Amino acid sequence: MTFQKSILCIGAGYVGGPTMAMIACKCPQYKVTVVDINPERIAQWNSDNLPIYEPGLSEVVSIARGRNLFFNTDIEKSIKESSIIFVSVNTPTKTFGAGAGMAADLQYWEKTARKILENADSSKIIVEKSTLPVKTALAMERILTSNGNGVRFDVLSNPEFLAEGTAISDLEDPDRVLIGSRETKRGISARDELVEIYANWVSDEKILTANIWSSELSKLVANAFLAQRISSINAISALCEKADADVSEVARAVGMDSRIGSKFLNASVGFGGSCS
Repeated sequence: MTFQKSILCIGAGYVGGPTMAMIACKCPQYKVTVVDINPERIAQWNSDNLPIYEPGLSEVVSIARGRNLFFNTDIEKSIKESSIIFVSVNTPTKTFGAGAGMAADLQYWEKTARKILENADSSKIIVEKSTLPVKTALAMERILTSNGNGVRFDVLSNPEFLAEGTAISDLEDPDRVLIGSRETKRGISARDELVEIYANWVSDEKILTANIWSSELSKLVANAFLAQRISSINAISALCEKADADVSEVARAVGMDSRIGSKFLNASVGFGGSCS
């Protein structure tokens, strides 16, 4: 079968796997490949026992797997064959050195950038999917152009906004899809190719285009705002205990204010989760 274009995702984790499965499901005209250095994880994606659980994920994967969705460990070959490469590797918090306990550890991201540089022999659109510090795209551009081999790379930002437990519905009917690009003619052309992919199932008004730095920062700001809501309602919960009030009743009353809204007002454990 001849496909219109080949899309690659490096990283078969919580973001990369479901996102690529949805793209493959909605865009049968594209070949979508997901690669990972972990053979056990890839074996699970090729089985009925997927490495992560999300309601509806297995159904989406079963529709496209073997048709236009493929999982393997041949990273070098897949880089050569693909025109659009999503980078969705883990960016955990650093555990040592400067910024330990606070800053993102970009070692996996940097290794991926160098792997792309080593194996790319034609122009590529590189899409940041991981959660990254602002201006990471600039660092990636510097790595990709470091050997002067003449291969053109366009780096875009396309952050994910998925929530555990609702990832598939978030992908199928997103609040928005954000695509950041350089303000250049070349960057706009690359951006339009990514817009074209999402336009297969996402309405035009939900596809937002922005400056690449605005896109990177928007992901971090969204995380910060949600974390603030969780921290706030947990603090209110402690106050309710002192005042003999019911935090669920307070949250319901406050959440019905249209300026505030009811989401992320359930007092519980602190915020956290995977970062990829």
